[in-house]
Amino acid sequence: MTDRYQGKPFLKLLDSYVLDCIGHLDTTSEAALTAMEPQLRHQLKLEGGWREMVVSQMQFPKGMEGAIREVWEKGKPQFRESQGRDPDPVEFTHVFVDTNFPH
Repeated sequence: MTDRYQGKPFLKLLDSYVLDCIGHLDTTSEAALTAMEPQLRHQLKLEGGWREMVVSQMQFPKGMEGAIREVWEKGKPQFRESQGRDPDPVEFTHVFVDTNFPH
C-alpha cells in the first residue's frame, strides 16, 4: 500500500481540514497541526492558522466548512442503508477530497 501523502504534503492538511469540518479530527492531530503552523506559514507563504491556510490555498468560499459537514450529515443515513454500517470518517474524507479536489 502506498502512502497517500508521499510527495503531497498539502494533501494531509486538506484531509485534516475535512476531518475537522465533520467533527472527527483527533486531538493529537489537531495539536500537531497547530504546533506546525509557524513552519507551514513559512513554507506556504501564507498567514493565519492551519485551517485558514487551507481555506486560502484552496480558495474556498465562505461557508465551505458547513457545506462539507452537510454532505457528511446528509449522506450518513444513505450510507447506512446501502452498506449496513456507519460511514468511516477517514474513508469519507479520502473519497470526498479525491472526488472534489483531484490531486
